[in-house]
Amino acid sequence: MREDAGSALTAAARRSLAGTSDPRLRFVMDRLIAHLHAFIRETELTEAEWLRAIQFLTATGQISDDRRQEFILLSDVLGASMLVDEINHPAGGPVTASTVLGPFYRPGARDLPLGASISQDARGEPAVFSGRVLAPGGTPIPGALLDVWETNENGLYEQQDPDQPDMNLRGRFRTDAAGRYTFTGIKPVSYAIPDDGPVGTLLRALGRHPYRPAHIHFIVSAQGYRPLTTHLFVRGDPYLASDAVFATRDALVVDFIRHDTPTEAAAHGVTAPFYTVTYDFVLQPLDTATAPGGGTAPQSARIKEAQP
Repeated sequence: MREDAGSALTAAARRSLAGTSDPRLRFVMDRLIAHLHAFIRETELTEAEWLRAIQFLTATGQISDDRRQEFILLSDVLGASMLVDEINHPAGGPVTASTVLGPFYRPGARDLPLGASISQDARGEPAVFSGRVLAPGGTPIPGALLDVWETNENGLYEQQDPDQPDMNLRGRFRTDAAGRYTFTGIKPVSYAIPDDGPVGTLLRALGRHPYRPAHIHFIVSAQGYRPLTTHLFVRGDPYLASDAVFATRDALVVDFIRHDTPTEAAAHGVTAPFYTVTYDFVLQPLDTATAPGGGTAPQSARIKEAQP
């Protein structure tokens, strides 16, 4: 197909944005139209293929509800979620690396005292998490909020599993005056993302597996700092190099140290065997320049006037 096929149509679609008052919206939509039309020309997309794509997206919306977000899952497995994260949270420097939110976050977890357990059913191998929340220079941040969640030992989040208590393995903790936190969860396990819907059908068609390496989720926030969405991954997990959602970062892979002594376990209020994990989170101050698009790149690089 000619590279200029449909060029007049593409130009007309881009010109239709001339009345858009929001310059960022105009720029994003202009680029979307330009790249979408270029993709259709490059692949010489058939009518049947375009209809199949529409049907796929329709099914993705139909299976989504307040407990399952298939569109986030689709974004994740295409690497789009992680690409947006990397653009908005460049790796490097002292600040803790971020990674994807994932489709299973639920607001409204219980506020728990430091040292409490997020497990309501005592399943899985206990793991004691501790560390500090710090500013880039190492200053402790008191009163920082850690919102944490993970799957149970069967690899299912509580909203996927009717046998788990509501909001199981979720909790919120505040750091103490020295910026320290501690809580008990369980050692994370590898699990398959939901593959009984459109995203699973796509993965099978592409010959890809649905597995994520073992991890626990955190959203760490404090007044005057950018919120941090991240994971901690279990070192040695077989899926670290092939995460189905491309979200592994080397700096977030940590050691889960096993302890087998009952007296050690009793000191932590758990049963043996159990694991300990120590990790310090470093937050980015809000006074770091951020662009209206949400990232740290200069405004001129992120907001442009679209040129028809």
